[in-house]
Amino acid sequence: MAIIPDVRANDGTTLPHVGLGTYKLNGSAGVAAMVDAMHRGYRLIDSAFNYENEGAVGEAVRRAGVPRSELRITSKLPGRHHRYDSALRTIEESLYRANLEYFDLYLIHWPNPNQGVYIEAWQAMVEARKRGLVRSIGVSNFLPEHLDRIIADSGVTPSVNQVELHPYFPQMAQRVYHDTHRIITESWSPIGRGQDLLAEPVLTGIATRVGRSVAQVVLRWHVQLGAVPLPKAANGERQSQNLAVFDFELSADDMANIATLERTNGRILGLDPLTHEEF
Repeated sequence: MAIIPDVRANDGTTLPHVGLGTYKLNGSAGVAAMVDAMHRGYRLIDSAFNYENEGAVGEAVRRAGVPRSELRITSKLPGRHHRYDSALRTIEESLYRANLEYFDLYLIHWPNPNQGVYIEAWQAMVEARKRGLVRSIGVSNFLPEHLDRIIADSGVTPSVNQVELHPYFPQMAQRVYHDTHRIITESWSPIGRGQDLLAEPVLTGIATRVGRSVAQVVLRWHVQLGAVPLPKAANGERQSQNLAVFDFELSADDMANIATLERTNGRILGLDPLTHEEF
């Protein structure tokens, strides 16, 4: 079983340096995949209210037999429930769905700035932490301007911001902001979607030289940036490969060559947090 080092957030929270994305891991097959992942060493499991699999996550936690204290279970608040009272009820509902006493980490899924209610949502998250419903609170897809507003309003800095991050879209300015505020950067779609990224000659060349898969090279790139990648994998062999990224290093030249892959419009699906709304 893989041993994964931890990273520490500004509130003292520790998270494993690689987690499991669970989007589309639903039902009995999803439970089986998550149980398998926990047996292979995963301790950070990332879910969301809108993934409609919080129940499967909770069932996997119970079946896996891993001590609850070792796990970091995450879920996320949907945009339609940003109002204060609705947000608190939704967090409670998430716990009921999962049949868990608490979440280790709960995030606002998207800021939905045109609705202008994410500050209310953040206030509710602060209250949820006070009530013991969640241990740590963070956000997802928040830009620095959104982070500035919630920090100024509440005096509470998110422990995590989960953002789109991969070699086509490395988000340097965003990561610098996070580092300045000791916010953990989590990476969704860390190896992209589809096969374009995995076929990049820069990456295939590095993979051949270090004797690893291209996906492992990309995940190692995330780790060396200080980010926490959340690759999704239902296949057991791929789950294990995605954890085997702590026994090799990329050189400074490797990191510099990967940096050349950045694209001006690198977002995979074009989901810009300034305008995108997800309910």
